Amino acid sequence: MPQTEEEVRSNLAILYVHRLEERLRALENSIIDGDQNARHSREAPDDTYADDMLDDLPDIGLQTGNPSDRENQETAGDGRPMLDHNVQSAQVPDVVLTNPIQSPTFADELRTLSLAAAAERHLGSTSGLSFAKLTQTVLRRLTPDKADFVFINHQRNIAGASLFDLESPSDSLGGSVFQNLSDSVSSHPVLFGDLYLADLTVSDSAELRSLAWPSDEAHVQRLVNFYFAHSHTLYPFLSRSEITKTLERVRNSPHELDSEPAVEVFRLWMVLAIGSTGYSSITLTEESESRLYYSKALQYSESALGTDDFSALEVIMLQVSYSFFNQLGPNTWFLVGTAARLALGMGLHTASTYGALSKDESERRKRVFFCIYMMDRVVSVALGRPFAINDDDIDIEDFSPAGHDDQSTFGDQYMPDLGQPSPLAVPLHILALRRIASKISRNVYTARASAGKSDEEREAILASLHQELLSWRRNTPFPLPNFGVGVPHLTTTWYDFNFYSHLAMIYRPSPLCPRSDVRRIKILETAASMSIRQAYSMHQQRSLAYNWLNFLALFTSTISLVYAVTAQPEELVVVLRQTRAIDDLDLVLQLFDTFGQKFLAATKISNMIQEISRTYKSILARHDQSAATGLPELFEPAQAFGTT
Repeated sequence: MPQTEEEVRSNLAILYVHRLEERLRALENSIIDGDQNARHSREAPDDTYADDMLDDLPDIGLQTGNPSDRENQETAGDGRPMLDHNVQSAQVPDVVLTNPIQSPTFADELRTLSLAAAAERHLGSTSGLSFAKLTQTVLRRLTPDKADFVFINHQRNIAGASLFDLESPSDSLGGSVFQNLSDSVSSHPVLFGDLYLADLTVSDSAELRSLAWPSDEAHVQRLVNFYFAHSHTLYPFLSRSEITKTLERVRNSPHELDSEPAVEVFRLWMVLAIGSTGYSSITLTEESESRLYYSKALQYSESALGTDDFSALEVIMLQVSYSFFNQLGPNTWFLVGTAARLALGMGLHTASTYGALSKDESERRKRVFFCIYMMDRVVSVALGRPFAINDDDIDIEDFSPAGHDDQSTFGDQYMPDLGQPSPLAVPLHILALRRIASKISRNVYTARASAGKSDEEREAILASLHQELLSWRRNTPFPLPNFGVGVPHLTTTWYDFNFYSHLAMIYRPSPLCPRSDVRRIKILETAASMSIRQAYSMHQQRSLAYNWLNFLALFTSTISLVYAVTAQPEELVVVLRQTRAIDDLDLVLQLFDTFGQKFLAATKISNMIQEISRTYKSILARHDQSAATGLPELFEPAQAFGTT
């Protein structure tokens, strides 16, 4: 049977990705010195505390507020409160991928969203997978008999949004929202709604080979400016002066583009691609332009990779930057790991490497190394995996906040004589945040973190991390650079959003503190609520990037809020009236509706959150009706809880 056009495009895209991965693997094999030792030193145990978290879920997480129930509750051998029999014996079922009518769960959706950036399927503790399962269990409090809270399956209304097969190498999304940050979504249109790859995506197509440099110089300059205002203030590893020189030569002789060194041409096309996709992630405009530029850049990637090790690093890092916005090429996890191993093989993490280098060259290489470090922390924390770069192996100082070419690097907007901080102060401050995330991962989420520690020591660790996070927020550069374009991390709201997101990460149940107390739950509720509100504020300011990283962060904040509200010991009616949970979920639904323009998975998650919100509102309405009539409250499962 002849293949359909969609099948042909999908197969071509898969072949395209595999070819790129083979090229990068070949590069990785050329820098194997010390690789085995580095890999073994960074191995961490699998996330094994999920079952313990479910078994050790504190009584406050499932109480209906009746004191007599708590008095009659069984206790474990060590005096801890035990869950009731129904909760103890329950197992969170694995998602059955071949069943199109199975009820979705938070863990399923977290997998889908999390594994979209990596090829392997392991998710560790910082990914929030175990916490998603715990939240699903806590939702039993919302049902009259503490049965599983069942979400209505809306996938028939979302064409293809859940029809995945983890065992199929051609299905780049895999099982569901947390199970899929581990696959590249490059060849499947499900996560990115408009990602049907055009014929131009095929790297050897005649149309792509004949693509000339854009003639609209003003538009090209806007994309270049946006790249350096947005991506470069996150990851400042390119030199704008070099880009500008190459750009001038190309403008003067556009027909001689192929006579330029391959690595320089690759950089130019990638700057356009990243500038375009970064702008589209904020404005939600279509992505065909960025995909075209990216595909054109890949024609030069093989030659660029072979130039030298430092150029190869830049080639890989540009693809990582692009993948944060548009999952068109090799998966992010693989790219970051390759870049990290290459950087370690070059010795960029150790001071002895820099002895014979000039100050300018040393600063540039430091910026490259710490950009890879930040990329590694972002992806590894999201997936809950061991870091590719170990903090203890780094013995170099940070790059300088006052680069020698700030004017050429950031353009005419930089005016140090007015007291404005160097734009390099921004990525340095973000580097400090990534270090805090690294500490949270190492001290809170590793299986060994809690070994032999008393309750007081555990609390001291949380308090220390909390204080470090507070200091980070208070020391945010001010005033932030203003380049006249909407850049999320050049607004104070972005720093508030990240502060509260990381605070929630500290206080949610973890291997260090698997059993939450009332104080930690209330801090978690506040942090999750404020994180959602900061995201909504950026949405209103049109400075929120609608990429998979923010999608994942918002989803994690949402389930943190649901857990913290539902697990509090007071009557749920009282908690709902004292908190802003219902209003916050209404904001979340608006945000997921917007994310749904790019990610079809957001629509499925939105349906799940809407059911919880509807249940919360129903509980309040029944309580008010009961108070007005004097009649006892009655559960209406079929109406209130999405059961049939």
